[in-house]
Amino acid sequence: MKILVLNSGSSSLKFKLYTMPQKELLVQGLIERIGEESSQIHLSLESTLWESSETIRDHRHALEILEKALPRFGILSSFEELGGVGHRVVHGGEAFTSPTIIDAAVRSTIEALIPLAPLHNPANLMGIDAFAALAPKVPQVAVFDTAFHQSMPSEAYRYAVPESWYREHQVRRYGFHGTSHFYVSRELARLKNSPQERLNCITLHLGNGASVCAVRGGKSIETSMGLTPLEGLVMGTRSGDIDPGVHYYIHRTTGKSPKEIDEILNRHSGLKGIAGSNDMREIQRRMEQGDKSAKLAFDLFIHRLRKYVGAYAVLLGRLDALVFTGGIGEHSAPVRQALCDGLAVLGIGLDSTANEATRTDARCIHTLESRSELWVIPTDEEGVIAEESYRLVADRRKDSPSLTPLA
Repeated sequence: MKILVLNSGSSSLKFKLYTMPQKELLVQGLIERIGEESSQIHLSLESTLWESSETIRDHRHALEILEKALPRFGILSSFEELGGVGHRVVHGGEAFTSPTIIDAAVRSTIEALIPLAPLHNPANLMGIDAFAALAPKVPQVAVFDTAFHQSMPSEAYRYAVPESWYREHQVRRYGFHGTSHFYVSRELARLKNSPQERLNCITLHLGNGASVCAVRGGKSIETSMGLTPLEGLVMGTRSGDIDPGVHYYIHRTTGKSPKEIDEILNRHSGLKGIAGSNDMREIQRRMEQGDKSAKLAFDLFIHRLRKYVGAYAVLLGRLDALVFTGGIGEHSAPVRQALCDGLAVLGIGLDSTANEATRTDARCIHTLESRSELWVIPTDEEGVIAEESYRLVADRRKDSPSLTPLA
């Protein structure tokens, strides 16, 4: 069965096509600058298969171009050949605790959750609707970033705000990057040949967006992101934790609107706000050259990270492993070194030689004396979406062979 995985942004469409259940990647690509005159299309596998530049009106037009391109390489005759399509959907609120087949009711609920994710859910729906218009008989599946964290206890997900805010406006902590945290914690258990139920780990998804998750027995019990992806760690362009009073203070002293302040905190803060760049590689290069703003940005990033790791180790009670993933987590040896240098109180020991080795596979980087294991595990969110989509579609076919979710 062939499963297409789509990650729809407001002006982009990332995709991967798999043969399941083998999880063989057939092709991947990116369509970007949708709605602009110079839209770009990239298809690749081990090397570039095809690139093109043309005006792409919207997501439906982007998918039409993709459907016409794939037969050139003998990969797919048409979308009707697909067994299913899996979508990354950022926010599932309290409504979704696991992946689900998309029908009219599910689509309506995703739309109703737009106020909780105004930048992401509308874009995710554009991909869902565009595909439904082109191939309405192909089942679609939603895999939610928030679902993995629905196992958090109430003391972890509730804010100390009026009850009516939670009851009437769903103000609570949801967490994000759930698919990544789920995958690397599951992969850790596989690599250690240990049942997930017996493992306590902290997973660090570190990239332009960054979050920490405490995982006990395969379930999320705490995570750093909250109602929105703004809470928590210092990130590429997001501030992370900040005194809520800053919003009103800046409004009162500068006259900036709440929308303008939200834009600054999400897109012009974090590493970019301190050092002018959200690229950790550039931050590290400039820091080595003596750039003080780059050093401050790096130190702030590490300081916040240490605080969360220490707190989550206490919550777990026993820390079996610390897992690094994401672009920075997988590739930045200086970040891993700096973090672990401050975790001696937890008995954590980093093997510097293993840490600095240039590798792309999963590997352990702790010393023999370390009380907790240290792992670098490349994330595979698209692979998880493909697995879950295949599982749901295959199960549903047994029950309802003529299923047409959005028809």
